[in-house]
Amino acid sequence: MADTNDMLVMTTPLPAGLKIVRIFGLVTGLTVRSRGFGGTFAAGLEALGGGEITSYVSEVEKARYEAIERMKEKAAALGANAVVGVDMETSTMGQTNSMTLIAATGTAILIEKETAKKK
Repeated sequence: MADTNDMLVMTTPLPAGLKIVRIFGLVTGLTVRSRGFGGTFAAGLEALGGGEITSYVSEVEKARYEAIERMKEKAAALGANAVVGVDMETSTMGQTNSMTLIAATGTAILIEKETAKKK
């Protein structure tokens, strides 16, 4: 597994002071999650009271993190040190929509700091 702790990941283009050295292209990290009977039952009980379903929030946060980490690992394997234009998508799957797909997609690039131009 590649070290991705220092990888820049952002939803926007590069901030000032950085330049793109190489574009590797599209990278995606995916995960599919489902709740077991116990988790679904507990979430159903939470839903009876209204408001936020905290057991589902926790699962979605874990899935989001996992998808981003997988995307970063794919980018690092290409030689990238940044992923820009990141987009997160979700979709339900299965006959009863019991599974959730979370995808993180962006453009893997190699960046470096811009050097000051001499006058």
